[in-house]
Amino acid sequence: MSGSHSSNAPPGSPRRPRVALEALLTGNNADPIRRALWLDALEQRLRPHLPPSLAAHARLANVNGGQLVFLVDAPVWHARLRLATADLLDAARSVGLDVSEVLIRTATRSPAPDAAPPRAALPMSAAARGALDAALASLHPPTPGPGPGESESDA
Repeated sequence: MSGSHSSNAPPGSPRRPRVALEALLTGNNADPIRRALWLDALEQRLRPHLPPSLAAHARLANVNGGQLVFLVDAPVWHARLRLATADLLDAARSVGLDVSEVLIRTATRSPAPDAAPPRAALPMSAAARGALDAALASLHPPTPGPGPGESESDA
């Protein structure tokens, strides 16, 4: 097996995902991606210090100077996270962060464009109904009629 492939990849398989990740983590692109990975790892270390009922509704959004910035999905979770700030600060300090405050933001979700209730259908005008019927009729194959020189009673 060649050294250019991972040991669990089939021979001849491309290494594109690893190459793409390496490209993202080098050069000018690296800083935001490394920061996002660091924030994600930090959130994983702080999450166990949240009450279980709160953990699904709060996430670490940023570390801004001496502030841990958390995002919650409703005002009730804002209040509950406020009660857990001392534990979060202690946990953050235990991993080497020099933080003194927890800033909590409540996410406001705007409804998705397709989540709006459907509008009631307007009644069709007689002209529109006739055009629709004609369009639908044109989709059906013509029915065989009497041949040339024959009447319907001859067929």
